[in-house]
Amino acid sequence: MTRIVFRSLLLITLAAVLAGCTGVGYYAESLNGHLRIMAARQDVARLVADPGTPAELKARMESASAIRQFASDALDLPDNASYRSYVDIGRDYVTVAVYAAPEFSLAPVAKCFPVFGCVPYQAFFSVDNARKAAAALQAEGLDVHVSGVTAYSTLGWTSDPLLSTMFRDDETSLAALVFHELAHSQVYVQDDSAFNEGFATAVEISGVRRWLRAQGDAEGLRRYEGSRARMADFLGLIAEARKELHGVYSGPGTEAEKRAGKQAAIERLRQRYRQIREARWNGYSGYDAWFAAPINNARLAATSVYNDLVPDFLRLFELCGGDYGRFYAEVARIGGLDRGERQAALEAVKSCE
Repeated sequence: MTRIVFRSLLLITLAAVLAGCTGVGYYAESLNGHLRIMAARQDVARLVADPGTPAELKARMESASAIRQFASDALDLPDNASYRSYVDIGRDYVTVAVYAAPEFSLAPVAKCFPVFGCVPYQAFFSVDNARKAAAALQAEGLDVHVSGVTAYSTLGWTSDPLLSTMFRDDETSLAALVFHELAHSQVYVQDDSAFNEGFATAVEISGVRRWLRAQGDAEGLRRYEGSRARMADFLGLIAEARKELHGVYSGPGTEAEKRAGKQAAIERLRQRYRQIREARWNGYSGYDAWFAAPINNARLAATSVYNDLVPDFLRLFELCGGDYGRFYAEVARIGGLDRGERQAALEAVKSCE
């Protein structure tokens, strides 16, 4: 997992203290980590103009500046101060997210915060604290998944900077991250991560396609569509495994029998992956590390949260004629419905108002 919505840390910390929360240490760590990053920001425009800026960094900043402007000009994303500054954080990930789920359930354990509600993870700036939290959850008998995070959003509450972790891959990956994170500032629905992440990922996908076409990068677009096709295959494998596991968990049997059925379903998932890698992907190995690592309910739940509703949002975008303003208005309208009605309305929508 490479991206996350990180809450408005100052407001959360103040609310936590006022509410007498027992986990004040966590909020203090979050606030401190965020403030350290904010204090280290360098203005992108100044880096580009400074003759002392190394050529490689200057090229990256020029590319990032063009992507950021495109986000507002062509995708109607907020024209704010976010992603117009840069911080080299000197490590591989900015935060570490910890997901948990019961041993026999695919529903992630929610973590709830003052002001901004509940999300299916807890994020830490400290790797050690993330590991301690994961160990504590495992001791409770929960499935746990720990994932490094390369970017986060404060939903427009602060001027989020570009981070060195966002430049680990190519320009297309950077555009995807910027479009995704800015989308969270455009529409955000409290207590519904699946809705928020599905929406932001749809903006990311449609935005990258539009960016590559605007650049006249036919080869880049071809590569991107190939990666999207593999992602669709991957998500199909995950959906099939989740269906099998749901049958195991909801069916009869002792805990020992369900545990064995769970492991058998996960092994079948790995077998199907090996088959599709050779039969459809010509040996492409980009997902090997994912399947080589431990697979459990928490990891499957994390994947589901970020991807399950993406097809519905992309369909809605097409119904809106590819007009981002109309799309955002319709997403906001659906997001304003009660949670019990929201997903059904998204799936059933036939036109864009």
